[in-house]
Amino acid sequence: MRIDGKHMRTIWLNEDGWTVSIINQQKLPHVFEIVVLRGLNDAARAIKDMAVRGAPLIGATAAFGLALALRDDPSDAGLKEAYARLHATRPTAINLKWALDEIYRAVHNLVASDRADAAYSRSKEIVEADVDISRRLGEHGASLIRGIAEVNGGKPVNILTHCNAGWLATIDWGTATAPIYLARDEGVPIHVWVDETRPRNQGAALTAYELGHEGIPHTVIVDNAGGHLMQQGQVDLCLVGTDRTAANGDVCNKIGTYLKALAAFDNDVPFYVALPHTTIDWALDRGADIPIEERNAREVIHVSGLTAEGQVQEVQVSAAGSEAANPAFDVTPARLVTSLVTDRGLCAASREGLLSLFPEKKA
Repeated sequence: MRIDGKHMRTIWLNEDGWTVSIINQQKLPHVFEIVVLRGLNDAARAIKDMAVRGAPLIGATAAFGLALALRDDPSDAGLKEAYARLHATRPTAINLKWALDEIYRAVHNLVASDRADAAYSRSKEIVEADVDISRRLGEHGASLIRGIAEVNGGKPVNILTHCNAGWLATIDWGTATAPIYLARDEGVPIHVWVDETRPRNQGAALTAYELGHEGIPHTVIVDNAGGHLMQQGQVDLCLVGTDRTAANGDVCNKIGTYLKALAAFDNDVPFYVALPHTTIDWALDRGADIPIEERNAREVIHVSGLTAEGQVQEVQVSAAGSEAANPAFDVTPARLVTSLVTDRGLCAASREGLLSLFPEKKA
């Protein structure tokens, strides 16, 4: 997608052929910074501290992180240690393990001297495949937006989204935003309600940043305003992403998604979940078994922002001495999901629905 009119991706291999660059999402939207990853430690820190975030981008960064590690130590012990180190950085997004497994399969039978090159090669394939996956997902999701536009009498389609499931969460296009971008390119009038998404404000900071650079009309709202807007008939559909989808169609996404699904269900607003096939955990029978990351309470107690003097500062918002809990994700049961939007098409949020698109998983 575009930053100030220039096409960019979220991660790329540098011209030296081995270092990797990322956009530091910790600094957005106030500061645009590119960070160079030079080794395992850099990659692991970028994932854990959320300089990169979003399930597909986490996976791609982990893949390159393993390649960087093998450049320094291609031994069996080095491979296992790097895999374990990267796998431990974030527990919820299944793409992390998927990407690490892809690199492991590509290199573990090779002689040590060939492992780094093979890891880089597979990492580049993962990156290119994710761009294609997001675009195909977007094409299927755009049909939903067009359908609503056709009965809207020329009025903008009002879409409510949560967190950032945009190109900043993937390599390009995004998951929940890909249908928005493609529908916009087709001339469909669109307006997006952007949940701020406390405590890290990925909606206000990242989704709004993306939509602004893409010229898409949007309005940032507090997380608790979504239900009211639905009651007032100001939301045509909800469109969110997911970090892990269980085999039964339950979806795990940023904390607060479940509440939006409940409000949508109560107000007959369609609730769609956009996901690449790499986010489906076929080994997990139900969403209740997805591990929920508990992050540092400081993220709840403190917020950062831009002062009138143009300085980015962190301030405390809660009463001194108060404890805080910070579960990073919640699970929306399949019964609340109108449909899953995948890179192979739309399906019911159920085991049967998923298998209709992915029959090779029946075994």
